[in-house]
Amino acid sequence: MKVRVLVSLKPGVLDPQGRAVHHALEGLGFAGVDDVRIGRTVELDVADDTSDAALQDMCEKLLANTVIENYRIEKLG
Repeated sequence: MKVRVLVSLKPGVLDPQGRAVHHALEGLGFAGVDDVRIGRTVELDVADDTSDAALQDMCEKLLANTVIENYRIEKLG
């Protein structure tokens, strides 16, 4: 089974990388971009019988820092 984990910073957590990209976009003349937040995507190929609890455990122990990040698990067809 293919699984995609989307990790993003929680609201209110400063995102220096996002601010740098925002500044660069403005410098290149792109108008209308109000904010930029940078996240990451982790794609896993796991056994079909991998439980939702096991996937959540992977995220909370390694793939996301739950103090400052949110994550969403998507099972792909």
